[in-house]
Amino acid sequence: MLSDIRIIEFEGLGPAPFAGMLLADLGADVIVVHRPGSDAAPSVLDRGKRSIVLDLKDPGDLATSQALVARADGLIEGLRPGVMERLGLGPEPCCAANPKLVYGRMTGWGQTGPRAQTAGHDLAYIGLSGALWYAGAPDTPPVTPATLVGDIGGGAMYLVAGMLAGFLNAFKTGTGTVVDAAIVDGSAHMMALLMSMAANGTMQEARGHSLLDGPHWCRSYACADGKWLTVQSLEPQFYAIFLARLGLTPDPDFASQYDPALWPAQSEALTQIFASHPRGHWLALFDGTDACVAPVLSPWEAANDPHMAHRATWQTVGDHLQPAPAPRFNSEAPEIAAPSPRGAEGASIRAELDTPN
Repeated sequence: MLSDIRIIEFEGLGPAPFAGMLLADLGADVIVVHRPGSDAAPSVLDRGKRSIVLDLKDPGDLATSQALVARADGLIEGLRPGVMERLGLGPEPCCAANPKLVYGRMTGWGQTGPRAQTAGHDLAYIGLSGALWYAGAPDTPPVTPATLVGDIGGGAMYLVAGMLAGFLNAFKTGTGTVVDAAIVDGSAHMMALLMSMAANGTMQEARGHSLLDGPHWCRSYACADGKWLTVQSLEPQFYAIFLARLGLTPDPDFASQYDPALWPAQSEALTQIFASHPRGHWLALFDGTDACVAPVLSPWEAANDPHMAHRATWQTVGDHLQPAPAPRFNSEAPEIAAPSPRGAEGASIRAELDTPN
């Protein structure tokens, strides 16, 4: 889909290389500029990319990186604000040399603001943005969501969306743009659905009292074998199926689905019920129904699930499990490209710079 797009990615951590991987999965020619002195094994996040090793403090290598940017459609960097400027690779000189360039900047706090120059990590960003607030039961610490809400959801995915919008505009107008993708901004933006529910009264500020974070039918339960099961029977028709399968339809204690005052007792009752049998028992009981019950699987377990295996969502490449590219298109099968060793295409990339653009 993006086979005519070339992106220069300057080596970074977490969300920036993930964004480059996603764009490479979509067919873009992503050239990652690795720093010298690292003999790390190829990363999953470098799959489908070409690699060149450049010392940006060396005048010759810096000139090579500037020449690469001058021929690119996009640039990705995930360094602290001001670092690229000090290297001579900030938006002003790069966009002056290449007016159609979409310059993608990935940070936690953003390019401006009181915290812009301070260090941080995923948990701090989503804690400040409000995105961590509902991740836990009342009176318990919020649960760490393992980078998915911040680095990936609020960071990398918003950088990709911003760059795709920038490419469309550049193709139309010939003028590029600078994309300021901050995890605090993206993770806050991801709260829009919940805030719309707050506006109509179905989401409260207090944790554990709202439609999606308090009910007995919207949580995970431990089974007798220590494995976990998710339940989210939101709509009345699905809740009715859920109760019927458990033999709870005639139980007056479960007749009221949406009364927050009853949720704690209902949740405790279901906790005892699900703890009475192993997960396999419950999966067999709900199999093929619309009760909206599913297992909580590790990625390795998920790879062997019949549905996930049918879609080849998880694939083993070499000795490592990886998620297949997403989303999918009707013209392509999701195939995983192998990551190149660092600097493997350095000679061919330099040779390309000696040919007419």
